[in-house]
Amino acid sequence: QVQLAESGGGLVQAGGSLRLSCAASGRSFSDTYMGWFRQAPGKERVFVAGIVRSFGTRYYADSVKGRFTIFTDNAKNTVYLQMDSLKPEDTAVYFCAARRFLGHSTRDRDYDYWGPGTQVTVSS
Repeated sequence: QVQLAESGGGLVQAGGSLRLSCAASGRSFSDTYMGWFRQAPGKERVFVAGIVRSFGTRYYADSVKGRFTIFTDNAKNTVYLQMDSLKPEDTAVYFCAARRFLGHSTRDRDYDYWGPGTQVTVSS
């Protein structure tokens, strides 16, 4: 069993930066695929970024490529999402997720564990 808890959301102006954190407990996630998703009001939850910690492989949605960076700190059992050059369209609730298999997936139904989410609001 894995418990996830996000933090670091807030209100920021367009062009600004935020760093989201996701603390995992209950199981070492060095052999787990970790992902970040987001859900804007009235829209479906969509994949943002993912990482295979053991291989150092990262994946990004086209909409955030070059602006967001996902990375982990295994000593702290934490995965981060560094968000730079934020745009109003990045406004959403951001969720951390983990799946027991190492394979990459952008489908939220493939993930086994979820955090409660953290709100990110980007003003224009």
